[in-house]
Amino acid sequence: MTRILLGVDTEADDQWTPAARKRLTVDNVHELKRLQALCDRYGVRPTYLVTYEMAVDDRAKKVLRELASTGRAEIATHHHPWSTPPEVEDHLYPLNLAPAHFREQLLRLTEAVAGITGEAPVSYRAGRNGFAGWQVPILEELGYLVDSSVDPFFNEKRKGGPSFAGAPLAPYFVSPEDPRKAGSSGLLEIPVTSALDRKWPLWLQTAYADVSSAYHFRRALRLLGVARPIWLRPSYSRASDMRLLAQRILSDGRAPANIIFHSSELLPGASPYNRTKDDLERFYGDLESLLAFLVENGASGSTFREFRENWH
Repeated sequence: MTRILLGVDTEADDQWTPAARKRLTVDNVHELKRLQALCDRYGVRPTYLVTYEMAVDDRAKKVLRELASTGRAEIATHHHPWSTPPEVEDHLYPLNLAPAHFREQLLRLTEAVAGITGEAPVSYRAGRNGFAGWQVPILEELGYLVDSSVDPFFNEKRKGGPSFAGAPLAPYFVSPEDPRKAGSSGLLEIPVTSALDRKWPLWLQTAYADVSSAYHFRRALRLLGVARPIWLRPSYSRASDMRLLAQRILSDGRAPANIIFHSSELLPGASPYNRTKDDLERFYGDLESLLAFLVENGASGSTFREFRENWH
């Protein structure tokens, strides 16, 4: 049976601008109740991946604790180096940190997230998808069982970030040598669901995803109608495209439908995506369309932790 996973990067408002990264307001946390109500209608149990500023804010902790208290959601970890002590000045990817600095931040973040419910988190996602193989032993040391940072069509090499070109959609125990491949660790990688809108050979999809000037290359191919990537993310992909990708996942049967977005996208004006109330209503309509399609075709909800517990 295909599982529906919904990983929400639960973080401060508008983390795309320097000013907001200094303010670190968390007003969007109050919008999670509406999202949870939608998920409840379809039997979907979100995984809220929480940053440090959310984990230590009393209002945010109250909301998150209530959402998790009845088993309707999992509270997990989302690492932003610029807001996790000891903080860094720059808008860094976690993979750009020194290993000792990464470990110290992750230790502090893990303790803060555990303080929300009293239960240690076991699921993780790197901020800006800044995940690297050398982080795997540190994550395992601190008790993590799941990572969901790998996105086969995420490429920010030009900015000093990662490319996960060639990674599969099906989960795998990640290699510390190459996070795009299976290895000997006990950390289960659950990739974000992304793929091209047409089935190209793997080598061609990898080449498409890995080209250094990815943005301009993809834009040209999209405008020419040759190919475009689809994510299970309502801010990135149309409802019809998400259903197309969901059908492929359902037919293949090896991977979950791993949906992703930020909590700030649920508050108009708190992200680059849903600027107005109309934008937000379209977002919710597309998300509900996707969840309904998946459930009607036999998929069911799971948190990241639950998925890991039942992984064969």
